Amino acid sequence: MRLEVDIASKKFRNAAGEQHDVIAGVAFALDAGEVGVFVGPSGCGKSTMLRILAGLDHDFKGRVVRPAGARIGVVFQEPRLLPWRSVEENVRLVAPLIDEAKLSALFEILELNAHRKHFPGELSLGLARRVALARAFVIEPDFLILDEPLASLDDALAARLRDQIAMLVDGRSVMTLLVTHDVDDAARLGDRLFLLSPRPARVVAELPIRTPRRARGDAEIAAIKSDIMRRIDGGLTERDAS
Repeated sequence: MRLEVDIASKKFRNAAGEQHDVIAGVAFALDAGEVGVFVGPSGCGKSTMLRILAGLDHDFKGRVVRPAGARIGVVFQEPRLLPWRSVEENVRLVAPLIDEAKLSALFEILELNAHRKHFPGELSLGLARRVALARAFVIEPDFLILDEPLASLDDALAARLRDQIAMLVDGRSVMTLLVTHDVDDAARLGDRLFLLSPRPARVVAELPIRTPRRARGDAEIAAIKSDIMRRIDGGLTERDAS
């Protein structure tokens, strides 16, 4: 199970007919069980890249080779739940034959068992994001795409949900791509970090993290975050220097 990506360029035209460069060079490969995290400033093209990788946007130059027959789970920036369906119905919609024991176990991890019959309008943003995660994980994806899944949450809630994501990812051999502008998310969740330039996005550094997620202490997390910020602020990267 392997994802191979080489996006040479992605452009679009706005309503006024003006052309904008969104991606100028993103190339990497990811294997099963790896969590790749893309860190970049807001508006740099991260979400556009994920739409390409998910097969939702074919208008680009380059190539994306996804594993044949891979089940793809996607969590968008907005939860995108159907407001007229309950939490359980929103999740069962993508996996109607899911075993009750498996569904309950997933809901237990995400603290959703008490909210099965609630509707999206009755949920906080944190709960809605958990339902979106449940919907992505319930299909037992081979390739998981997470687009800013912790955005707009307070620090305490983001930390709890981050731990839940780590638990779900570690319990499955799933190839995962997360995009974020939060270096804490990157340092705590990633196996490999890819730093992106401002738009048009290009990969300016690739940082492997050798220590497993569960074994990373506060000192190592702080060192990883410091390295990320140093590279972002300094503008010098491994790829540039090689």
